[in-house]
Amino acid sequence: MNDPMVSMEPGVQMKVGVLTGGGDCPGLNAVIRAVVRRGVKEFGNEFIGFRDGWRGPLEGITTPLGIDQVRGILPRGGTVLGSSRTNPFSVDGGVEQIRANLTSLGVDALVAIGGEDTLGVATKLHELGVAVVGVPKTIDNDLSATDFTFGFDTAVNIAMEAIDRLHTTAESHHRVLVVELMGRHAGWIALHAGMAGGANVILIPEKPFDIDAVCELVDERFQSHYAPIIVVSEGAVPADDSAMTLASGEKDAFGHVRLGGIGDRLAHEIEARTGKESRAVVLGHVQRGGTPTAFDRWLATRFGLQAIAAVNEGDFGTMVALRGTDIVRVPLADATGELKLVKPEQYAEAEVFFG
Repeated sequence: MNDPMVSMEPGVQMKVGVLTGGGDCPGLNAVIRAVVRRGVKEFGNEFIGFRDGWRGPLEGITTPLGIDQVRGILPRGGTVLGSSRTNPFSVDGGVEQIRANLTSLGVDALVAIGGEDTLGVATKLHELGVAVVGVPKTIDNDLSATDFTFGFDTAVNIAMEAIDRLHTTAESHHRVLVVELMGRHAGWIALHAGMAGGANVILIPEKPFDIDAVCELVDERFQSHYAPIIVVSEGAVPADDSAMTLASGEKDAFGHVRLGGIGDRLAHEIEARTGKESRAVVLGHVQRGGTPTAFDRWLATRFGLQAIAAVNEGDFGTMVALRGTDIVRVPLADATGELKLVKPEQYAEAEVFFG
């Protein structure tokens, strides 16, 4: 049995733990499949799955993970390992418990698949000596260390299809439709889906909006005898109100509040100011579910293949990332250093089509 607090020598056969944390997104199962398939066939690794994110190693909740367990999971959404927003650093003695469980289970290294919070925990554990490699996962595509994250393309396509369908309903009823999409701090999903779906206004967290200007664009659209579609990120805020619209004041283990409600609020304001009937459509978790696109399966698979290679080379404290068309390794700390936000010049491209 090897101590996970001690770096392994490259080429040494290992027992590897795999976990998925944070919100689910399409492509997670493709990563798990690739890690296990290459790890078993090429490196002779043994695997153990940890259930429900960091709760698994914290409480010693495991599930068998081998070739048989990953058959047929490539096209499945969600994660066969389950997920949670458990933060072991908010639990008394949590880190010590994880270390003890890894040792007792004979786990030599971890592959942690997750976003900013999950990888933040992985970074801290690595600094404490735990052998861990990260795989980036955020449907918002807001990790600065990688060009794209899997799940994002699927979410954009789901949102685009919804916008396509809503155009005819909006025009049939001469109605404003406000489509609220995911995007807590970054507006990538709204920007991509809104441009692809021909939205008439796109509102994102990076640029607080002027409600009067939005209403002017609504009137302009109706003057052309078409009804407007407004796409808004859940974290978008009006310029005269810096507080995010919250669906709940409750916070998770990482201190995040659950956002939502900006779509309804915006629709109400537009109707009150323009006199045009306005409705909000909130896609919510629909964007997370279902089968991943071909791009997300491809990217997630490549991430998994390179992550298990990093483990077997003893390159711990790193995260795999997409740069152009290459999969590279970057320090875990780079993944959580800063968010990747929409730049003004990128938003300006979308503004050409407003109104």
